[in-house]
Amino acid sequence: MRFLITAALTTLAAGSALAGEASISIEIPRLSVSEYHKPYVAFWVENADGSKATTLAVWYDAKQKDHEGNKYLKDIRQWWRRVGRELTLPADGLSSPTRGPGTHQIVFDASAKPLGELPPGSYQLVVEAAREVGGREVLRVPFQWPPQAPTTADAKGADEISALTLKLTP
Repeated sequence: MRFLITAALTTLAAGSALAGEASISIEIPRLSVSEYHKPYVAFWVENADGSKATTLAVWYDAKQKDHEGNKYLKDIRQWWRRVGRELTLPADGLSSPTRGPGTHQIVFDASAKPLGELPPGSYQLVVEAAREVGGREVLRVPFQWPPQAPTTADAKGADEISALTLKLTP
């Protein structure tokens, strides 16, 4: 019994040491084009060398009749080739509807899946946006995991993503 209590306290202490959050802010620009479609956007984390990708979120038209929105997921090419085609979508906790122009934020608990499963090391947040009858853009933000202090890193886009900010708190 004493062992079980000690193991439970050790697990709780380890979990609270990893407590924190990762916040991603993305700005989708308002484009002056004749036919505007909200972008499909995929968020994932990969090792600094580009290996081992883990999806954090994917925004797409999941509610279209007969899953018509799924066929355009291939337009998020890098994500699709890395991990997207292996997912069964909609994926609980990953899939969300597309977002229009403006600034949007996603917050992740650092101790929960998938971030809580990352071993310490160098990583990069990768965000790819693609629009039907539009462009495609990929931004990368390098970071260290787990964060030792509050950290902010950002990237500027040119077309489909105006700005991307990653904030990590221990």
